[in-house]
Amino acid sequence: MSKLTPKPYISKIHAYVPGKAGGAKPMAKLSANENPLGCSKDASKAAAEEAANFARYPNPAANNLRIAIADHYGLESELIVCGTGSDELLNLAAQGYAGQGDEIIHVRYGFAVYDIATRKVGAASIIAPDKDYGTDVDAILKLVTDKTRIVFLANPNNPTGTLTPQSEIERLHAGLPEDCLFVLDQAYGEYRDDDGPNAFDLARTHDNVLITRTFSKIYGLAAERIGWAYGHADIIDTINRIRGPFNVTTIGQAAAIAALKDQHFIIESRAHNAKWRDWMMQELSRLRNHGLTAIPSAGNFIMVIFANHDNSLSAASVNQTLIEMGFIVRHLPGQGLANGLRITIGTEQENRGFIQALRSILEDDEN
Repeated sequence: MSKLTPKPYISKIHAYVPGKAGGAKPMAKLSANENPLGCSKDASKAAAEEAANFARYPNPAANNLRIAIADHYGLESELIVCGTGSDELLNLAAQGYAGQGDEIIHVRYGFAVYDIATRKVGAASIIAPDKDYGTDVDAILKLVTDKTRIVFLANPNNPTGTLTPQSEIERLHAGLPEDCLFVLDQAYGEYRDDDGPNAFDLARTHDNVLITRTFSKIYGLAAERIGWAYGHADIIDTINRIRGPFNVTTIGQAAAIAALKDQHFIIESRAHNAKWRDWMMQELSRLRNHGLTAIPSAGNFIMVIFANHDNSLSAASVNQTLIEMGFIVRHLPGQGLANGLRITIGTEQENRGFIQALRSILEDDEN
């Protein structure tokens, strides 16, 4: 038996469990919040054109991509850093500003990576109670101590889809000490019509705010793992010191630049999501008498809570039956949501098929 022993806080990490993919038969994958429309054709073309450059390292600072991001969002390119998905940047924030003896706060029913990033650096994971599956600012502020180094918050939240008003975001930040980093994760920000510009202003005017974004969601570039963050020069410098030197591929950089230019695709994706998310909410609301509740969402998914815990209409049993019927959704017992299923908004065919399958499960149970 090996005498090597990992740090004790590493053994307490529960590894991230991704959404399930399909098996041998065709499946409707509604488990990973991917864009059902795919990605921009321009992005695909740009990626294909870079395929001949595998022997060359990518631009280490993603200069052209940072300039493109800055031009589109009205930001300063020197205050942007790119990463291997926003996951890497969340982990680097924890690595740069917290360690053993420190505390990091995140909300109950928040993104699983926050807890992992916290434990990886040996910090204590402090979980704030929720308010109707969303963010409770007062609950977070009550947990702040002189050991608090970071507060992670997703808006819209994943996996519940809840949205925290900008006024509450600002109140939360105002209540944090100056030596505490506020990381605002906006992975689903582009699904909002206003695109959350006030968050960038918060980061521009304060030196302890970091905004993270990704090309994996509405831009449909999940396979390339491209994230980015915006914040004060000192925060960006810290992250640049510890990130991987070639952390965004050449193909990824080219595809992301092209995707930014094709805003018609983004408008189309946002409209598709809004239409079918509303339709899904209406259809799910008609099934309330079967003991389920759909949480209003600002993302590209809906969390459904099942009242029953130990019978055929529990989230676990419904999830298994859905798989057998060809639909993969996200069951999240590891995040305290054993009674919930998260469903990505898919294509029209997938959405209609899912509702039909769910309805048949619920109605069969009554017979």
